[in-house]
Amino acid sequence: MNQRQRYHILYFGLLADRRGMTGETIESTAKSAASLYAELDAAHALGLDPRYFRAAVNDEFVFWDHPLQAGDTVAFLPPMSGG
Repeated sequence: MNQRQRYHILYFGLLADRRGMTGETIESTAKSAASLYAELDAAHALGLDPRYFRAAVNDEFVFWDHPLQAGDTVAFLPPMSGG
């Protein structure tokens, strides 16, 4: 049985614009950063390919297959522009 875990999500850049917020707390059965983003993309039509941005868990950049733990803070950081 897939148990739901609570995650704190932070959105930056274009993802924050598309989601209409910079953060939220959700419950999910996702077990990795990739599966969490896929779930959020399906629910909210974020529409960005994760190959072109990074994920961080608890303030550390991680690979997309990084396992998540209950209570983790997961940030999605698309490319930034500017100087």
